[in-house]
Amino acid sequence: MIKLRPASLKDLDVLLSFEQGIIEAERPFDPTLKPGEIHYYDLAKLVQSQDAEVIIAEKGLEIVGSGYVLKKQSDDFRIQAFHAHIGFLYVKPEHRKQGINKSILDALIEWADSQNLSVIQLEVYQDNLPALRAYEKAGFIRHLIRMRLTR
Repeated sequence: MIKLRPASLKDLDVLLSFEQGIIEAERPFDPTLKPGEIHYYDLAKLVQSQDAEVIIAEKGLEIVGSGYVLKKQSDDFRIQAFHAHIGFLYVKPEHRKQGINKSILDALIEWADSQNLSVIQLEVYQDNLPALRAYEKAGFIRHLIRMRLTR
């Protein structure tokens, strides 16, 4: 049985380990990442923010997954003044393929809806085919490709 709940600062150590799991999974897709421990997120700030919701999934007493949604100001040229940005989606490898990621994603989208944020965005590496399939299955569409020239 999976239980979803908002994260608290007490969960920070587990969340930081999940962040490193995400980074290690994404290293093969991004040769520009620095070696060693790096951080994508200010998790403590996200947990405490009124403009964000960090969700964790628990199986029994074990935290097995996470994700966040953040209210962000859109570019001035966009129709919507604000949008929701989803990130930090992670499920421990031994708990994958059980619908946990989908449950977390649904909860994040529900939070965005409660904030009247009709546009929801996320970023995924173009070669991360399992993640692309999962997000497309959830209704996301590919919108913009960021290109890079390394010399």
